[in-house]
Amino acid sequence: MKESFEEKLKRPGFTVIAILCVVLACILLYYNLPLGIIGLALLVTGLVFERYSKKRTKEELSDFIENLAGELDATVKKNIVTNPLPICIVDKKGFVEWYNRSFADLIQQENLLYREISEVLSSFKMNEVLEKTAAKEPVQFTIRDRIYRVVTGDETGDEDDNMFVFYFLDITEYENLKKTYKDEKTCAVRIFIDNYEELMVRASDDTRSMLSTEVDKRIKQFAKKNMAPLVKYDDDKYYVVMDDKHLRNNMEGKFTVLDDVREIATDQDLPVSLSIGIGAGGKDFQQNHEFSQAAIELALGRGGDQAVVKRNDDVSYFGGRLQTVEKRNKGKSRIMAHALIRILEQSSNVLIMGHRNPDMDAFGAAVGMFAFSRKFDKPVHIVMDYVGESLMSLYEYVRDNGTISIIGSEAALSMADEDTLLIIVDTHNPAYTESPELVAKVGKKVVIDHHRKMEMSIENPVLYYMESYASSTCELITEMLQYIGDKSLVSKVVADALLAGITLDTKHFTAQSGVRTFEAASYLRGVGADTAKVRSFFQVEPDLFRVKAKAILDAELMKTAEGCIAVSRCEGQDDNIGLITAQTADEMLEIKGVKAAVVLGSTPNDEIMVSARSIGDINVQVLMEKLGGGGHLNTAGAQLKMTMEEAEAKVREIISEEMAERSNTK
Repeated sequence: MKESFEEKLKRPGFTVIAILCVVLACILLYYNLPLGIIGLALLVTGLVFERYSKKRTKEELSDFIENLAGELDATVKKNIVTNPLPICIVDKKGFVEWYNRSFADLIQQENLLYREISEVLSSFKMNEVLEKTAAKEPVQFTIRDRIYRVVTGDETGDEDDNMFVFYFLDITEYENLKKTYKDEKTCAVRIFIDNYEELMVRASDDTRSMLSTEVDKRIKQFAKKNMAPLVKYDDDKYYVVMDDKHLRNNMEGKFTVLDDVREIATDQDLPVSLSIGIGAGGKDFQQNHEFSQAAIELALGRGGDQAVVKRNDDVSYFGGRLQTVEKRNKGKSRIMAHALIRILEQSSNVLIMGHRNPDMDAFGAAVGMFAFSRKFDKPVHIVMDYVGESLMSLYEYVRDNGTISIIGSEAALSMADEDTLLIIVDTHNPAYTESPELVAKVGKKVVIDHHRKMEMSIENPVLYYMESYASSTCELITEMLQYIGDKSLVSKVVADALLAGITLDTKHFTAQSGVRTFEAASYLRGVGADTAKVRSFFQVEPDLFRVKAKAILDAELMKTAEGCIAVSRCEGQDDNIGLITAQTADEMLEIKGVKAAVVLGSTPNDEIMVSARSIGDINVQVLMEKLGGGGHLNTAGAQLKMTMEEAEAKVREIISEEMAERSNTK
């Protein structure tokens, strides 16, 4: 049987045997010369044969490798040409040097050789593809309704390479499956009728049933359109389970169901409005359910008539065009007052704090809450580090005529303990407070605010009183003071401070003023508030008045479908710039055709203050939220850390974007 090549490779050498033979030959030569010569001859013969054998083995191995390489080369060439994967080779300049049949079938063009790959595939940018493949990033192209992922044989993207091999993997089914999975993920949707009780109370007996039926009908149409099951679990509350695909469609359409329901005719000048809270993108449906609860709380806290979508840490807002409807029932104020009384009785000391750079509403609310807390003979202090020029007149008046204790944030931090109660007024965002460190240290917190709720809010307060329908925080606290049962606590100084806060936020009772606003002002007037004194708090120096007049004169009117938005800025830097920008924006609304006004000004610390005002047709709160601020539909503001030129450009860009969005939804 012929010896196989593998067996020849395993044949033992003669190195050890040769050594032994030499030794034996030497011994034989010593004892027997003839036998020694014979042995030596045999040894030489064996060594010659071994050398010849190794040479033959090496030649056979070389022949085998050459034959094998030839066979493999032919096989590889054949497989590359007939490979079902589209393959093309491109030189470093981007010209096609070679391609297989599958690539030709994919492109369906003739004469592909020596053409630029970007000409063959218009979306194929070679440098971008090489950079992404080198960074392990996926590269995908859609070719004739099929999706392909491009990979290269050399993932380094080395510029020294002369040729690059690109493979096109068809991943259409995978991408379709991924899209189906994403589209069919379920979202939790809560729908509340904001003003159901008000509508039912005001509607006549004949129309009450019709109104309820019509609202039901439109919400059911919304659920049917989105192929979503609907559960009505209360007279004014619904629960919907919706696919993510339909949610994205509603987000693109800006939730037209809000407009559909708002168009329902009612007996009174009170349109129907919805609040929608949606949870999506969670790890499971339980988490989406929790997200929807947080979203509906945000929608309600922001005044209703809007949809809020919460995807993990990302929150999107839609709607919010209606002015918040005032609730005429004061029951909640009474409940909150009694709840706060119980909390105060269980506290060792009380700290009251507003937002940074406080205005008259924040300071007036703090003074009112100081009066409320004094009834319980506990140490009470207002925490405030900075007093701007816009607040100085009121601050000096309260300091010189009242018995108000005001301390800095460092002193407040040193006296805070586990039984300390921290009352936060006129803000609910911990980052905006006078001392975020104090918020973090004190465990027992009460929040009283009238702004629309933001995503960033103080966590786990023992009492949360937030009503966006109210004109001001001073209005809410004035109502609470009426239920404390001791009018002597509300001195003339306290009444003046509270009335000043209401006057500021209502623009002298011309905006955001409801029945309860005037009732609160009437109560304060009855306990001694002096309107003439309050008016004096708003006076400014002549130089600042000139700054305001020049800003009005230089205002630019940006035309929109609803009317004009006036944009201007106050020259120079001043501590009082917040008041000046607010007053300037208010006065710009007196210009015929102006629906909203935005005024910018700079503080000595190079911080840009932005004040926005509206007569109601344009929601300036939405505009200011895009700048990181907030407020109400017709009164809002923001603070920016950038140059005046950058801030002006940003404001104009946001106004243009918002107006474009409103035009697209009409």
